[in-house]
Order: sequence, then C-alpha cells, then structure tokens
Amino acid sequence: MTLPSLLAVFAHPDDESLFSGGVLARHAARGARTAVVTATWTPDTRRGAELAEALRILGAGEPRMLGYADAGVPSSAPDSPRLYEAPLDEAVGRLVAHIRQFRPEIVVTHDAYGGLTGHPDHVQTHRVTTLAVEAAGFERLYPHAGTPWQPSALYLATHPHSALASLNELARAGKGMNTVPDEWVTATVDVGPWLKQKWAAVLAHRTEVKRGTSAPGLLAGLPEAVREGILGTEWYIRRDPVVRQVSAGLVELTA
Repeated sequence: MTLPSLLAVFAHPDDESLFSGGVLARHAARGARTAVVTATWTPDTRRGAELAEALRILGAGEPRMLGYADAGVPSSAPDSPRLYEAPLDEAVGRLVAHIRQFRPEIVVTHDAYGGLTGHPDHVQTHRVTTLAVEAAGFERLYPHAGTPWQPSALYLATHPHSALASLNELARAGKGMNTVPDEWVTATVDVGPWLKQKWAAVLAHRTEVKRGTSAPGLLAGLPEAVREGILGTEWYIRRDPVVRQVSAGLVELTA
C-alpha cells in the first residue's frame, strides 16, 4: 500500500535523520513521495553536501533549503540572517513556496519545545512550519509562491515522558529532556525495519558525528543496543490544519 506523500521540515542538516529518518525511509520504501526542507545552511557548504547524502540514503530526494544561518554558525549562510532573527513573514513565505511546489499530504516538523534540546532554531522552525502549513491553502496569502495547496495533516516530532528511561545516556551528556505527556502522542511508529537505513543517514552527517558533543557524535559513542533503544521508535503529535474527524491512537502517519 502506498503511503501519503510527506514533506519534513527541520532546522538543521541531521535533524531529519534523527527525528524522522525512519518514517521518511518507510514512506519512500512504500512508494510515497518524500522530501525534506532544511531551514538553515546552504547547499554549497560541507553540511549541505552531507545532507544530500543522507537524503539519498532515506530516499527523500534532493535538499530543499531555506538558506538561513544556523544560530551558532554564522558561516553556514554568511549572506543571510540567523533563522530566529529573520523576518517571520519572509521565512513563512519561503516555506509556503516549497509546500505549494511539492504538494504533500502530510507535513512533519519539530514540536513546540523544539525537540529534546529546545534549540532556538528548532523552536523557530516549528513556528514557521505551523504558520506555513495553514497559509499554503489560502489563495490570497503569498500569491507569488504558487498555486494554493492545503496539506491534510501536520505531525510534530516529539518524545513522550515514558521515553525518558531510554534517553538516560543523552541526559547524562547534558542534553535537554523536553518531553510531553504520553496521552498527547497521536502516532507511535516502530521504525526497527528501517533502523539501519536511518542510522546510515545519521552517519552521513560526518561533521556532526566527529563533533563529540552533538547528538550524532554522542550516539556514535554508545553501545549499539542503547543507540537502537533511542532511535528505534518515533513519536508524533497530530495537528490538523483543517476541521475534520480524527481517530485517536493512530499508529500510522495518515492524511
């Protein structure tokens, strides 16, 4: 069965693999159109090239990049403002253009915490994406960004409180632990069958793997069983941009 088309929007190169690599690989393997928009860095940087390799591994097409600077690395896009300092309306308009061009049934992004660590770029990407998903369907908003298109569902990549035990190693390394009540989670996805593919995509981000304090670097130093416990499940909160009946307890990402 072909799954719904999926567009993932994340802040940095590597976020797509860490947060949704399993779902991206799963949808692509079942014939769904998949793509990733990355809010920071540019294609002509080392991390842009690593992103291209990771997306190839996941079957998620070519990089789509908004071109803003990483909050901590101005050289990631030297001619652009840092993402969280960029005009919000401008950033939303750039993403609306990608949504209207790709026409996904599902959009995936960071939760409102910005994931476990609460990185400011993650938080801002959440804000930009939630606004863009709704705006993309309104014909008089961003009229130069293409023909209106309304995704059916928005999923926020998150971690429930019950996952804290498996995250102990990251917590000991000083990583933030922003988790949500378990009952908020709409979709719990076992990505075990795609875990090797997901991990290969994470490893493609070699710059971050070599930086021992980053999530890829920390994960690379863990025993395989511990790492698989952290990466083997993905959790999502569904937010619908249009009024509709939604079934609780979904275990699939559906449109």
